Amino acid sequence: MTAGLPGALTPARRARALGEVPGASVDVVVVGGGVTGTGVALDAASRGLSVVLLERADLAAGTSRWSSKLVHGGLRYLAHGEIGLARESARERAVLMGSTAPHLVRPLPFLVPDAAGRDVTALAEAGGRAADLIRFSVPGGRGSLPSTRRVDADEVSRLVPGVRPGRGGVLFWDGQLVDDARLVVALARTAAAYGATVLTGATVTSVDGADVHVRVDDETFVLRAGVVVNAAGVWAQRLAPRIRLVPSRGSHLVVPGSALGSPSAALTVPLPGSRSRYVFALPQADGLVYLGLTDEPVEGPVPDDDPVPEDAEVAQLLATVNQVLTVPLTGDDVVGSYAGLRPLVLPESAGTGPGDATADLSRKHLLQWDGPVLSVVGGKLTTYRAMAEETVDAVVARLGRGARRSPTGRLPLLGAAPRRVLDRVAAPRRLVARYGTEAPTVEALGPAAVVAGRPESVGELRFAVRYEGARTVADLLDRRTRIGLVPADRERAVPVAEQVLAEEG
Repeated sequence: MTAGLPGALTPARRARALGEVPGASVDVVVVGGGVTGTGVALDAASRGLSVVLLERADLAAGTSRWSSKLVHGGLRYLAHGEIGLARESARERAVLMGSTAPHLVRPLPFLVPDAAGRDVTALAEAGGRAADLIRFSVPGGRGSLPSTRRVDADEVSRLVPGVRPGRGGVLFWDGQLVDDARLVVALARTAAAYGATVLTGATVTSVDGADVHVRVDDETFVLRAGVVVNAAGVWAQRLAPRIRLVPSRGSHLVVPGSALGSPSAALTVPLPGSRSRYVFALPQADGLVYLGLTDEPVEGPVPDDDPVPEDAEVAQLLATVNQVLTVPLTGDDVVGSYAGLRPLVLPESAGTGPGDATADLSRKHLLQWDGPVLSVVGGKLTTYRAMAEETVDAVVARLGRGARRSPTGRLPLLGAAPRRVLDRVAAPRRLVARYGTEAPTVEALGPAAVVAGRPESVGELRFAVRYEGARTVADLLDRRTRIGLVPADRERAVPVAEQVLAEEG
């Protein structure tokens, strides 16, 4: 049953790739295994091009695992007058929810309480209704989410019990990913099912004409590419120094849902002094809440190590959400935190410095050639597919081969199926939400909990090693599952992860 899993990133497949890739000539080499790179690899492979994706660490090892896990329609873009970007976001959200990954995305209500101020909720209601109109205008958008509406005090208390009682609010809806890293893994495996070679632990050291120089462990080799797609995110300047990036750090705190009364809606509170930036308290399926999001400029070279939230960001997030809570959150409620770097593109029209705050920089992406290297940077997780399609359009035009039209708008990722089919999958709902139709295979590998009191199973770790390219403890605990978001839980899970790696290796 499991031997024929499509797109399986098995240890044997990786070993085979290490024997075949050195000296090979391919149409496209993709550098970077985040959502952009895996999206490009899938688009290119599905058009019949030969593809090798090279990632220096692991799938979703960089920015793509540090997002807010939202597939959003661009409400904030409307506040900046970027109607086109908002419409593209709404269209791509509908594609993800309706065709490509309905198992990974669910509708999530967002509550803006009157406790934040009636002027705030009036603005939120106007923005929500404008976003609804844009959603109605895109294919598949009309029925994908409920419409914006006002709610009374009783419903506010039911949705987010931690909010100060006695007042109503506004409710709008958006999409929530069960896990951003799971989307990246699904993209990579689907690309592999279409013939792409996916090789992690492979660092591209340089590109010299058509020659791509790669280091794996202590070995180096060269392969030839018709086009190199630089999808390295905040590290893109290492291959394309002329690109002007202004990295921005977005930080989140992890708190127990019980600290907010176990909310079923995302609490939405405006940042003091801003009409377009909010702090969200985002409920997760595992009972935790992610509190974010900051937007802080990052100076100097981008390090390889994961960024961490600064004390001022922690204080800002807590102070903002505490404006509307009956019992304020404190540092003692924070059980974990994470931060990611956004690869924001500085427009060519700008001067030598970033000028305005990074929060006001456009989230539009950049597509730029430099010899045989095509860099694609910027953009948002929600619009990864549209970015990939535009990128591969340019690749096909340069190479003169490959299908002219992308099929990915209607191409289900591995595990995806219509909702009526997912509802009949014979496996726990939590596994179906993460693995879709492959959930029974995951469950059969072992239902025992990795850590007492948490939902992740040993079967998920085994599945990650056998079929998803996981090679290290960090791959298992920080990306294939997200146990690592709570350091105390991660510490308890390490021996189990080490045992699974030893048994499956």
